[in-house]
Order: sequence, then C-alpha cells, then structure tokens
Amino acid sequence: TKHDELLNVHGVARVFRLPVAWVQAEADRGALPCLRVGRRRLFSLAAVRAALVKRAAERKEVAPT
Repeated sequence: TKHDELLNVHGVARVFRLPVAWVQAEADRGALPCLRVGRRRLFSLAAVRAALVKRAAERKEVAPT
C-alpha cells in the first residue's frame, strides 16, 4: 500500500516539505526511523509520519502556557 512505500531522503523531504539536510540530521540522531542499505537510507512513509506526529504531540505537551 501507499503507507508501506519506502522513500529515500529526498523523497521524504519532498513528501513532508522538509529540508533534505533536516531529514538527514534527524535520521542521523535516530529521531526518524530508517533502514540503512549500504550508504543509502530508506524510510517507511508510515513510520516517518508516525514519528513526526509523535514529535509534534510531545512538543505540545512541553509548550509554554
């Protein structure tokens, strides 16, 4: 299905309208789940979406009131 699609760094950046450098940095620090295949990183569209939703929810919990 579309949600099981694997994307490279550029694909993730395009789908979520994020800078490529940000996607790379977040993957490097483990904040975005990915599979490493040689030097390439592949991202599950569903897993990235879930990670971004979780990140947004966590930020709302600590937002100043």
